[in-house]
Amino acid sequence: MERIVLLGDEAVALAAIQAGLTAAYSYPGTPASEIMEFLVRNSEGGRKFTAKWCVNEKVACEEALGVSFAGKRAMVSFKHVGLNVAADPFINAAITGANGGLVVVVADDPGMHSSQDEQDSRYYADFARILCLEPANHQEAYNMTREAFDLSEKFRIPVMLRLVTRLAHSRSSVETSAAREQNKDLPYGTWQDWTLLPGNARRRFRILLDRQDELLEYSENTVYNQLVLNPAGGRLGVVVTGIAYNYFKEVAAGLPAEPSYLKISTYPFPVAKLRRLIEQVDEILVIEEGYPFVERFLRGVTGIPGKVIRGKMDGSLPASGELTPDLVARALGLPEKTGLKAGEFKLAARPPQLCVGCPHADTYKALNEALRDFPRPVVFSDIGCYTLGALPPYNAIQTCVCMGASVSMAKGGAEAGIHPSVAVIGDSTFAHSGITPLLDAVHSDTAMTVVILDNGTVAMTGTQPSFGTGEPLDRLVAGLGLDPNHLRVIVPLPKNHQENVKVIKEELSHQGLSVIIARRECIQIVGEKKRS
Repeated sequence: MERIVLLGDEAVALAAIQAGLTAAYSYPGTPASEIMEFLVRNSEGGRKFTAKWCVNEKVACEEALGVSFAGKRAMVSFKHVGLNVAADPFINAAITGANGGLVVVVADDPGMHSSQDEQDSRYYADFARILCLEPANHQEAYNMTREAFDLSEKFRIPVMLRLVTRLAHSRSSVETSAAREQNKDLPYGTWQDWTLLPGNARRRFRILLDRQDELLEYSENTVYNQLVLNPAGGRLGVVVTGIAYNYFKEVAAGLPAEPSYLKISTYPFPVAKLRRLIEQVDEILVIEEGYPFVERFLRGVTGIPGKVIRGKMDGSLPASGELTPDLVARALGLPEKTGLKAGEFKLAARPPQLCVGCPHADTYKALNEALRDFPRPVVFSDIGCYTLGALPPYNAIQTCVCMGASVSMAKGGAEAGIHPSVAVIGDSTFAHSGITPLLDAVHSDTAMTVVILDNGTVAMTGTQPSFGTGEPLDRLVAGLGLDPNHLRVIVPLPKNHQENVKVIKEELSHQGLSVIIARRECIQIVGEKKRS
């Protein structure tokens, strides 16, 4: 036994190592990135286990699935919107089942601190009909991760571990336990299980459905789901999930008596325990981080006769954003805490901005100048540091939706009559999801311009390695079939500004597809090299 202070992400990573991890895969994205960063640091260059960044989340999930097929333990981790990218193999992995333990760690981002949305990954686990574990604290994150590998091999399904930002990025002490060796010489999966021809898939799906009672039995009996009935607590019952349990326990001390409650940390949630709580109380308050997942189940279409159900759907708790102890206290009828009132400080607004010396700033300056000659240009952007080009002083982009969407939307925009229709996408995002829409544009020779901002790294999430940078990127784009006369490379520096404007204008005027690669190393990488 050893007690260590860890981030929630690090507690998950350490638990995986000590559970006998053979391989882990990920694509960077806050708040999940620190999981893989910890694994890379502790893999001893791959000598202890494999820990690798991947080109996107779908690839990461499929590589982990291959490890599971081989009978070894694998983990894949990403943020919630990354699960959208990995949804195809994730859902089908529930049908093939797992051979070696397969754990899918998803870090949701309530409040959208660094995300386009705050979707709730519990719905994906329910959709896939697999187990989902939702830790309330760092110790549970460690314990659940270790148990998730065992459960995956016991039930022969992938198991999801759902984190949220507040747990992933806070620190607490964690008591670890003895490490387990990696799996050895287990038989491979069989083609009848892992080849999803319709006949096999129907049989495998039936097996998954038949296993649901076993999953529910586990959920009813696990120590992570706790039912506490307190007749002295009045007629209010609380259903609380995951990290919200901490907020409830903190503020419930201010009540005359703690209400009866059910803590839920595994899904499918324990139906029998839930029924016992409902029988005990007249009013139910559901406290959960994310969407009203449990609350919707309880409400159904008409609710529970004779019972009042409160939560996010009736406004007792906010429908969006992170929960806080104060919000939970208010929902429990406790007075709002008063603190010292700070004097009025007139602080200047400080929106996020590109780093001083960022190559994207020089690219946007040249692009904006080149676009002045056109009456109604549109610049479709993508996910990365360069999304900050939407803000002053650049005011350079009009959209940002999801990975790779800049190229696809620019093609659609061009075909709707927009000219010039420009896509701006980073080198890592291009490798992630930009290649296929560019191939589509090449096939149609669409009148649009794609600007690939090649700074040589995944800058926004911590300078992880990029899979599409430098001369290999040039060869890749050329290999898609683009007219070589309209593949241009520029260096975004102030001294090259006028020449860059000239190149961009030429390609904007071209009545077909053109690609401009703006190549200069991320200023943060330059700084790291100087410091090393």
